[in-house]
Amino acid sequence: MNRRTAIQQLFIIAGGMMIASSCSSDRNKASIELANIDVSAEEEDVLGNVVEAIIPKTDSPGARELNLHLFVLKMVDDCHGPEDQKRFLDGLKNAKSQKGKTTSEIQEYLKNLPADDAFLSLVKKRTIQGYLNSEYVMKNKLIYELVPARYNGALKIEA
Repeated sequence: MNRRTAIQQLFIIAGGMMIASSCSSDRNKASIELANIDVSAEEEDVLGNVVEAIIPKTDSPGARELNLHLFVLKMVDDCHGPEDQKRFLDGLKNAKSQKGKTTSEIQEYLKNLPADDAFLSLVKKRTIQGYLNSEYVMKNKLIYELVPARYNGALKIEA
C-alpha cells in the first residue's frame, strides 16, 4: 500500500465516522443542544403545549408554530442562573401532567397556578419576548418606518 492510498482511506474512514455520529442522536433528548439544563423530548413537547396555551394560534401563528418553546429553553439555558433553572425544571416536571391535554385545559391549569409561580412567570416572560422578537411579528405586525415622517421637498407652505 502506498502513502497516497493510505491517506485517502484514512479520510474516508474519518468522514464516515463523522457522518455516522451525526446520524445517531438520542431521541430522548431535546431537539436543540443545551449546555446547562437537561430536558427530554417529552418535556420539550409539554413546554410546546404550555407556550401554545399562552399564545394560541388564531389568524396569526401560535407560539408552537413559531418554535417559541425552543426559544424559552435556550434562554433558560443561557441567561438564567442555576436557581432559576432548577425552578424551571421543577415546574416543567409538574406540567408533565398536562401532556396530551387540549389548549383550554392547559390554560385552566396555568390559571390555577399561584400568581408568584417561578415557572409560570419565567415561561410567560420568555414566550412573550420570543413572540415580539420573532420574524413573523417583525415582518407582518410591526410597521417600521426609519424616519418618523416622510420628507416631501416639493411641499408648498402657506404663510
